[in-house]
Amino acid sequence: MKPNSTFRFFALLAIIPIVGLACLGGTPTPTDEPVVNPPVVMDTPVQEPSPEPPPPTEAPIQPAAQDFFTEEFDGDISNWSQVVSSNGADGDTSQANVSVEDGKLIFDLGKWLIAYVFYDPYIYTDVRLDITVENRGTNINNVLLVCRASEEGRYLVNIANSGLFAIYAFDGIKGTYNRIADGGSNKIKAGKEFNDYALVCIDKTLTIYINGSEVRKYTDNQYVLRDGQVGVGVASENQVPVKLEFENVTISQP
Repeated sequence: MKPNSTFRFFALLAIIPIVGLACLGGTPTPTDEPVVNPPVVMDTPVQEPSPEPPPPTEAPIQPAAQDFFTEEFDGDISNWSQVVSSNGADGDTSQANVSVEDGKLIFDLGKWLIAYVFYDPYIYTDVRLDITVENRGTNINNVLLVCRASEEGRYLVNIANSGLFAIYAFDGIKGTYNRIADGGSNKIKAGKEFNDYALVCIDKTLTIYINGSEVRKYTDNQYVLRDGQVGVGVASENQVPVKLEFENVTISQP
């Protein structure tokens, strides 16, 4: 595992001349008291104190990326990137909506689509990935767990809500999915239910857990992918709506 990664001011020129009274009489006689014009009083300009400048705005402190943690999708998720592709000739990627709402990562897909989110900051070798997901759509859907995703390829576990599962090795050079193991389990809760799924990648061995039970272990001696990102996703087929809500994703040491 390694890091991937505003014074204004008012000048009140209160120059208020108090105009002296002009002497409008004739020439004064010695008995007349002299007329004294009062002095013009000129106030010194008063400058109002300028307001205190606001404190500098500091950028919010972003939490450091963690390697092993539980993502509950209730804060900043900028460390997760999404990838959408078609899962068949009729797949229209504009019909893929991946969003976060009410602390859930939501996949809402049209027909024949695949959508992933990958955790970008770290590259993992041996790792465990746990998810809790709720099905809110049709029973025909596939939950995806990924480890060791890189340009070379990735390992992918596809768990169908119907009760079947398969392990694939994706060849990043050829762009092909190769099924290397499969099976079925009555531990999968079909319909609008919650399921807990886990994928453990240790050395060449991949292990699948469904609702706490180990259901398949496979050792890959053909593709032998060494390290990469982890991710989760959903694949749709020919029935909609496909809507799954991920409550959390946990990345941990196996």
